[in-house]
Amino acid sequence: MSIGISDEQVELADSLRKWAASLAPLEAVRAAEGDAAADFAPIWAAAAEMGVTAIAVPESTGGGGGTVLDQAVALEACAHELVPGGLLGAAIGSILTKRPGRYGVQVRPGGVVWDGGGAAETLLLDGVAATAPADLLVEIGLDLSARHARVRTPDTQGTEGTECTAGPVGAEDRDDPADPRRRLLAVTLAAAEAAGVARWCLETAVDYAKVREQFGQRIGSFQAIKHLCAQMLETAESVTAAAWDAAVAADAGDTEQWAFAADVAQSTCFDGAVEVAKSCIQVLGGIGFTYEHDAHLYLRRALSLRALVGASDAVAERLVAAAVAGVRRRVDVDLGGRDEPIRPEVRATAERIAALPGPDRRAALVEAGYLAPHWPAPYGLGADPTTQIVIDQELGRAGVERPDLVIAGWAVPTLLAHGTDDQRERFVRPSLLGELTWCQLFSEPGAGSDLAALRTRATRVDGGWSLTGQKVWTSVAERADWGICLARTDPDVPQHKGITYFLVDMRSPGIEVRPLREITGEALFNEVFLDDVFVPDACVVAAPGDGWRLARTTLANERVAMASARLTKSVERAVELASTRELGAVDRVEVGRQVALATVCALLGVRTTLRALGGRSPGAESSVAKLLGVRSRQDAAELVVRLQGDALAVVGRLGKEADDALAADVWEQLNTRCLSIAGGTTQILRNVAAERILGLPR
Repeated sequence: MSIGISDEQVELADSLRKWAASLAPLEAVRAAEGDAAADFAPIWAAAAEMGVTAIAVPESTGGGGGTVLDQAVALEACAHELVPGGLLGAAIGSILTKRPGRYGVQVRPGGVVWDGGGAAETLLLDGVAATAPADLLVEIGLDLSARHARVRTPDTQGTEGTECTAGPVGAEDRDDPADPRRRLLAVTLAAAEAAGVARWCLETAVDYAKVREQFGQRIGSFQAIKHLCAQMLETAESVTAAAWDAAVAADAGDTEQWAFAADVAQSTCFDGAVEVAKSCIQVLGGIGFTYEHDAHLYLRRALSLRALVGASDAVAERLVAAAVAGVRRRVDVDLGGRDEPIRPEVRATAERIAALPGPDRRAALVEAGYLAPHWPAPYGLGADPTTQIVIDQELGRAGVERPDLVIAGWAVPTLLAHGTDDQRERFVRPSLLGELTWCQLFSEPGAGSDLAALRTRATRVDGGWSLTGQKVWTSVAERADWGICLARTDPDVPQHKGITYFLVDMRSPGIEVRPLREITGEALFNEVFLDDVFVPDACVVAAPGDGWRLARTTLANERVAMASARLTKSVERAVELASTRELGAVDRVEVGRQVALATVCALLGVRTTLRALGGRSPGAESSVAKLLGVRSRQDAAELVVRLQGDALAVVGRLGKEADDALAADVWEQLNTRCLSIAGGTTQILRNVAAERILGLPR
């Protein structure tokens, strides 16, 4: 997925990638090998004619009048093709001065002049918008597609350099040396290039894994390669989301929010791009290590970008300081005025519900269709994404919290899509009102993630079915009224086809529920034994043998969550510890990295919401969010405990609601270990992502 989400930005990215490829940029890079003075003039001329680096410059001064996000989309597309010629420096300089041009930019005082080599027409040097003639030392750096430079100093006077003269810039257009925009803009646009590099590396590795054969099979069918590519996908999507958000924040005009978003991007994008580039070479194997393959050119660009923006440790410490001061990323969803016709009525309904006593609110939410507005009438509103977001916003503003449907949120959509009228009448409204509690009888001791291998059998009896078998890891089975259960009704057909979806009354004779004590010491899960349990035909959903299809059911009108970039519970706890304890630099860096990761996870959800609002189906973000979210919660929970030192060894009785804060923290650390197992293990989900999103062979 591109940085851009809107149709216009997606089209811009597609057209610029095609245009950039037509310039044969990699051939130009290789042809200039060893030439420090190479200016890539033909490519720069084509870029200047297209206005690629002046997209965010006002039209009144010769630019495109677009946004920083538009410019980021363009740079990402060009970096995907590794276009040389100093586009990054030119884009930064053009935005800062509000005038199109070919710029060399010194981002850090005394540091390297980004794209200052070759034929940069204007220099923006240390604290000055435009300089008098400056003597630059230009050398070929690690990135063969760029020509960066250093300002000649007394200790470099004897070294041959290239002189570059500054062009005229009006005083009114000069950027203030105290203005943080230079660094923030540089990080924002460099992050966009990192996203383009990461995307090319991911695509190249996946394409190779689909065709390269070893041991008589395409290497993409090997689980090790699947997992490596899936991890590349996770990282590339993180880089894309963080780069997108930095550009969005740049356009919003709030410097504090932009600084936070840019720090998240700097903490995420450059290390991420380097890791994806290295993994690309790993997937390619020996061919990727050759000079003839293009992969090393992308690794060089990624390493160079990381060096230019600086180490991420200091950035992580800035994120901690900002988080301790109360800064959190706020992402506003622009509904484009589509909310205006419906908001007054939604607000009035939300306020009416808020005025009711607490116990009466749930029934009012159900009556209004606001508890599950995405469900079809009469149980919901069949609400489109915009309406769902407005309802979320107005309920939140009124202080109305919707109860969690838990397993009913899975069972009821299946009944709405595939159940009979009698089943819907019997189960849907009572489930919404909380009169019925559901559990899920899917997993078995020998069939966890491999659900098709389940062994619970259902045999035909007079008026229904008799179920016998064992289920495991079943939450709330001890108090559930009903369970959704998969059982094998035909052992003679392929595994996926002989399964039927049942509704089981948990008070039926023959059901035994045994609590399972977990590593926390508590019993949240259960084993459920079914011994000749009768289920009437009226409690079969759809037809016998349809169970596998139904288990994977989601309604076409899926729930769209309100966009948010809040930190998770454990990350907030880590920030609290950073504010109340004297942590060392290493620990503060770790807290900062967790702030960045949690923010990125939330941003993936925001991007999914925006896609839904634009009428598009979810991208890879929705799958990646689960994988990254698990890592974030587990790592943050573990960090919280580690920050408290050896007190862990004498912690008191554990419990989710323990009075002792450390005991609650330890409980959270232990409990989060289930997240990479429940709902499909991380390893299985990576297989699924590799096959269904990246298209790798089974």
